[in-house]
Amino acid sequence: MDQMTPLETGQRTLLLTGASRGIGHATAKKFLNEGWRVIGCSRQPFSGECPWPGGSDDHIQVDLSDPQNTMEAVNEVKQKLNGSPLHALVNNAGISPKGPEGERLSTLDTDLRAWGEVFHVNFFASVVLARGLQNELSSGKGAIVNVTSIAGSRVHPFAGAAYATSKAALAALTREMAHDFGPLGVRVNAIAPGEVETSILSEGTDRIVAKLPMRRLGQPSEVANTIFFLCTEQSSYVSGAEIEVNGAQHV
Repeated sequence: MDQMTPLETGQRTLLLTGASRGIGHATAKKFLNEGWRVIGCSRQPFSGECPWPGGSDDHIQVDLSDPQNTMEAVNEVKQKLNGSPLHALVNNAGISPKGPEGERLSTLDTDLRAWGEVFHVNFFASVVLARGLQNELSSGKGAIVNVTSIAGSRVHPFAGAAYATSKAALAALTREMAHDFGPLGVRVNAIAPGEVETSILSEGTDRIVAKLPMRRLGQPSEVANTIFFLCTEQSSYVSGAEIEVNGAQHV
């Protein structure tokens, strides 16, 4: 017996970048647990340690720092959708290069090529994917969530200048996209995480946490829950917003 397609079953579909670890991994698990199909994009091949069935079939290995590769990924997503609508796009992928000793790179010492790579991954890929899949998103009356950062609104002790400015640009892009995609029936929002407990925390994060009003790190699942909210009917009239998920670090 032939397997039914998501279009036939009414299953909703998410396209998620940066799906292989941290917030992305938690987001994939959240949506899968809620019955969604998740098409994941990352630089890494699909890991056999990921517990969900069919994950390798819905995985796209793509280098978002390469514009041509990103455009090719759009076509691959279309093939995987096979005429089905896309209900959510979460632009979560992000990179933040460090110096030789793991130090923060400032505007004075970030190589120009690093600026380009960071902006391609953290900013331009979001435009390429959303524009390339606008018909599929419109068909699904979908939602786009851009993952920005607390570093986009203030100088951060660990996040580099290229990362921070790319996230600030992504916040502005969110507003522009909300304006442009709204007539297509597509909502666009952003979330700005603060210090979240993942495997890539910088040494010294404990000093930041000690000064947070909530006195603890955020959990990837807490960020994933906010993303899920913005992709469902629970937030049907929310668009053009940036939600801070940082334990009041921004106040």
